[in-house]
Amino acid sequence: MLGGYAGKMLFVNLSTGELRDEALTDELAEKFIGGYGIGAKVLYDMMPAGADPLGPDSVIGFVTGPSNGTNTFFGGRYSVVHKSPISGGWNDSNSGGYFGPELKKAGYDAIFVTGISDKPVYLWINDGKAELKDATHLWGRDTKQIWEDVKEETGKPKLRILAIGRSGENASLISCAINDGHRAPGRGGSGAVMGSKRLKAIAVFGTGKIPVADPDRIKEINKRVGATLKGSPIGKAFGAMGTGSTTPASALSGDSPVKNWGGVGVLDFGVENVHKVGSAEMDKYKTRKYACSRCPMGCGAEYEVKDGKYPIGKTDRPEYETSAAFGSTLLNHDTASILKCNEMCNQYGLDTISAGMTIAWAMECYNEGILSKEELDGIDLQWGDGDAIVAILQKMCDGEGCGAILANGSAYAAKKWGKGEEFLQTACGIELPMHDPRFAPGLARTYQYDPSPGRHVKGGLGSLQMSGAEPKDKYDYSGTGEIDLQLTTHQEVLNTMGICMFGEFVSPEGVHREYIEALTGLKFTDEEKYVTGFRILTMRHAFNVREGIKPSDTYISPRAVGKPALQAGPLAGVTIDTDQLARNFFEAAKWDMETGKPSKDILKELGNLDNVIEDLYGVAE
Repeated sequence: MLGGYAGKMLFVNLSTGELRDEALTDELAEKFIGGYGIGAKVLYDMMPAGADPLGPDSVIGFVTGPSNGTNTFFGGRYSVVHKSPISGGWNDSNSGGYFGPELKKAGYDAIFVTGISDKPVYLWINDGKAELKDATHLWGRDTKQIWEDVKEETGKPKLRILAIGRSGENASLISCAINDGHRAPGRGGSGAVMGSKRLKAIAVFGTGKIPVADPDRIKEINKRVGATLKGSPIGKAFGAMGTGSTTPASALSGDSPVKNWGGVGVLDFGVENVHKVGSAEMDKYKTRKYACSRCPMGCGAEYEVKDGKYPIGKTDRPEYETSAAFGSTLLNHDTASILKCNEMCNQYGLDTISAGMTIAWAMECYNEGILSKEELDGIDLQWGDGDAIVAILQKMCDGEGCGAILANGSAYAAKKWGKGEEFLQTACGIELPMHDPRFAPGLARTYQYDPSPGRHVKGGLGSLQMSGAEPKDKYDYSGTGEIDLQLTTHQEVLNTMGICMFGEFVSPEGVHREYIEALTGLKFTDEEKYVTGFRILTMRHAFNVREGIKPSDTYISPRAVGKPALQAGPLAGVTIDTDQLARNFFEAAKWDMETGKPSKDILKELGNLDNVIEDLYGVAE
């Protein structure tokens, strides 16, 4: 077995109660690395085309990467993979913390769950022994309560848990699982999939050691990464104040959206108010700093809010995405309400991006006379009203009244109520994250055309533009395909390794290719890295093609790409040619822009995709 792996996968059928171990082959690990790479290959093989995302044939996977459970710096992230009940296509999301490394130490590289249980259950894995346990008495508990309950029930106070709250139990389409009480594989509806299966949680405890090919080389690489981190301004900022350290500057530069993507930071939100939603202001509640597994940076912090209108007690510092979603997007500078919303989403298991953006949609609809006060259960949802935001979020968490509709996201609500579509800010039905394509145009291609739509962590040209490192005019759309593809495939490798993308910000160039060699013992050249990342991307894309999703079926809301263009501010006059960006990318990838099909030649060249060739072209070669 290659180094960096536990060597075993667990397959669970909740309809029958069967639990089956299967060896992780060297070929699968080498060709698809881990995370959503292995996840895409397994789900493509296991799930029939057209399966209901919330039905018994649906499969949800929880997949680690080779860095998890080892000494590799920044190696704490794992992936959750499934078919999205929102987009109807492929979905992956990832999360940090300690769950992924603990799952590896408990003996498994991955868990794949199918079927539907006839009663609530949780999966308990204790040092290689897996069993399903009755969770009827735990149904209704929030994601923090159940962690404490299962610790007591199993007698393992150091176990780690991934759990859904009441939102997932209600199959809210924007619900997500939560691990470590506050870390979330948030996007695309993982909570709804778990809730539909009546899978309340996965609890893991392990003491196993993960073998690696060259532990001394990993130590040497770590030293170089640590030295680079010490001299990194962004590393210092994230270490001191987390991702929220960037919130004010992002709102003023045009990076983060304002007033449901229709406003301008300086003009609509104001400089003074912008600074109220950043970590510099919120850190007055900070009691201690913490980090994910093997992270030398430590961007997390625990807060304690003892007084004020929302004395929530111990809580966690909101990430940038959360602060922007419940802050600038809603013109809300009420810090207390943002902290309250973050804690509610953690306890109930809601994606903070989709929750905040859904409220922004409802808020604009209300202020434009599209939705009435009666339709919003009497809540006067005015711009910037923190108390009204908390009130409507509580409705969403409980799934009551208007909240039962809004808890399924803005696109669902617009369709259900039959109005307000013009105010949606989504990609393929999934609310957009807090980085504006008008600021980094490459994001428009990623948001609309990546197999997991509406993501800001998929690499590509947009990530280069956000950093300000693009060597040419970012609004020049000529010749973008090759670099967009190269940057995307690079991020595919990083994500599937289980490495946090923040590690990329503070590491020497090429270090993650070196990590793979030291972990696995494989020779991993730049060319092999590119091909492997491209193979993983193509596997995810093929899942959608098999589902009948064509490029013309994908979409992004017009306002997000400058249609119409803003009239003021740093992004005034910007309109993005998303179609040109997509054509450039598809041409570079040798994917057909009409059907979405990868060419047979590129499928052969990438290798290990014979089943895709057979499905798309009717013959395996």
